[in-house]
Amino acid sequence: MFAHRLRCELSILGGRNVNELVKPHERVDDLQIDGLKIIQNPQGFCFGIDAVLISNFAKVRKKDKVIDLGTGTGIIPLLVAAKSKESHVSGFEIQSDVADMARRSVALNGLEERIDIVEDNINNALNHFGKHTADVVISNPPYMASGVGEVNPSDYKAISRHEIHCTLEDIIRTACDLLRVNGQFYMVHRPNRLVDILSLCRAYKLEPKQIRFVHPFAGKSPNIVLVQATKGGRPDLKVLEPLIVRNDDRTYTDEIYEIYRQTNISTFERRE
Repeated sequence: MFAHRLRCELSILGGRNVNELVKPHERVDDLQIDGLKIIQNPQGFCFGIDAVLISNFAKVRKKDKVIDLGTGTGIIPLLVAAKSKESHVSGFEIQSDVADMARRSVALNGLEERIDIVEDNINNALNHFGKHTADVVISNPPYMASGVGEVNPSDYKAISRHEIHCTLEDIIRTACDLLRVNGQFYMVHRPNRLVDILSLCRAYKLEPKQIRFVHPFAGKSPNIVLVQATKGGRPDLKVLEPLIVRNDDRTYTDEIYEIYRQTNISTFERRE
């Protein structure tokens, strides 16, 4: 009902024919940030808190060129564009239908001049952007290493979760190639891959500078880690204060509300 109502309200905005942008099996979610909306497929892999946290963690300056590796439905470019008004963001996505959905979300928000979506394997990223052209590279990659568990290589949920088309090393190597000296790399991942992340970053001259663990509750083990590395940076790793997502009564903590900047953040909770 909400998606239908929102679709009707959107259809009269900006002279856009929203019915041509949103397919019958899709929904439109209100991001509640600068009036932004995103198209998602409820049967697909919808974004969750990971994308929101890495978008907030990434520091993007005015005029920065930003590349998001594995953009999915384009949530990170949309959120980055909202907080950095004059930056340009490129989303890179290998799945045709998902990349198409991201492009339509960009069009829905009228951001075609600030966000572009490139459809290809990230191992071909240099063919599209060239070496040392990015100021910031962000990635919310598949968390499961190749060879872990049984997967369907044609299923887009599996592609989003497992290293089917690219590995962790592919992402970090590509980030190194794309970034200028002193450029910033931001990644959200699982803590059990932290040693791999840090060792690969250093091997590709992306010096880890900050890590922050995200805990579902105080006293519980972290289930997310945020990493920032600087290309050509000097060794000096800081472990930031932990981020706690929920209070004991399962309500969100004040910091999470500050990150989302709203009082009702159910829109962002992962629905798969």
